[in-house]
Amino acid sequence: MVLGARVLGAGAVRTGSGRRGQSTVEFALIYSAILLPLTFALVFTLQLLWIWHSVVDFTREGARYAATHCWQAGGANVIQYMRTHVPAMVDQQAFSSGPAEITVQYQARDVDTGELGDFECDNDCSVQCVPDLVRVSVSGYEFRHFMSYWGLPPVSIPNFSTSVAIESAGCDTEQNQCLP
Repeated sequence: MVLGARVLGAGAVRTGSGRRGQSTVEFALIYSAILLPLTFALVFTLQLLWIWHSVVDFTREGARYAATHCWQAGGANVIQYMRTHVPAMVDQQAFSSGPAEITVQYQARDVDTGELGDFECDNDCSVQCVPDLVRVSVSGYEFRHFMSYWGLPPVSIPNFSTSVAIESAGCDTEQNQCLP
C-alpha cells in the first residue's frame, strides 16, 4: 500500500491529485473578495491624498502671489494666475476651468479698533491701495474619479483657505509706482 493514497476499490489507487484545483479556487476567491478591493481602496486613498496635498500647496501659492502683486478688486489677477498654474494632479481640469471655486478676499486693519475688515479702494494697483492681509480660498471640489465607476456619491474635500500678510503688493513706495 502506498502512503497518502486512498484505495478506491478493484485495485485502483488514487493519489491527492483530485484536490489540485482547490488552491487555485481559494486564491481566486481571496483575490476577488479581499486583495482586489484593498488595492482599489489604496489607489483611491492615495489619489485623494495627492489631491489634498496639491490643493493645500495651490492655495498657499495663490496667497503668496496675491501678497506680492497688485491689489485688484475681486482678485481677478490672482484668480487668473491660479487657474493657469494648477499643479500636476489627478483632477487638474477641475481647478483650471471646472467647478472648483477660487476666492480672493483682501482685508485691512481698522486703525481705531485693530479689527480686520474688508478692504476697499477707488484705484486698482496704486501705492495708496495696499491692503494689510489677503485670504485665498479654494472650495467646491468633489473627488469623483473612482466613485463614478461604482455609482457611489463623490467625496467632497473641505474648503482650503490661506491668509498671508501683504508684503509689498508689487508697489515701490520710493518710486511711487506699482507693478502688476
